Amino acid sequence: MNRSGKEFTIGFIAGAVAGAAVALLYAPDSGSTTRGRISFRMSSYRDEINKLIKKLKEEKEKFSSDAKQKGDDVVTDAKKRADDLIKEAEALLENIEKSKSK
Repeated sequence: MNRSGKEFTIGFIAGAVAGAAVALLYAPDSGSTTRGRISFRMSSYRDEINKLIKKLKEEKEKFSSDAKQKGDDVVTDAKKRADDLIKEAEALLENIEKSKSK
């Protein structure tokens, strides 16, 4: 998970906790009604957090596979360039050998 994703998640959870605390302090209803509301809100927060975690995992997998593909492309390109340089060096050595034998 990248830094901004972690910060968002921490901020989201902190906001949910602060909201619940304020709601408890200013609740005009009875304890059982307040507990029911808190239970409902915590359930919806839990669902939202689970959705967020799932989305962040999917994004992580997407970035990981993109990075792997780009890395593979770089390695393939580097191998091709190295092979080309070796062939060029071998050709130069052959030319040098031919010029020495003349």
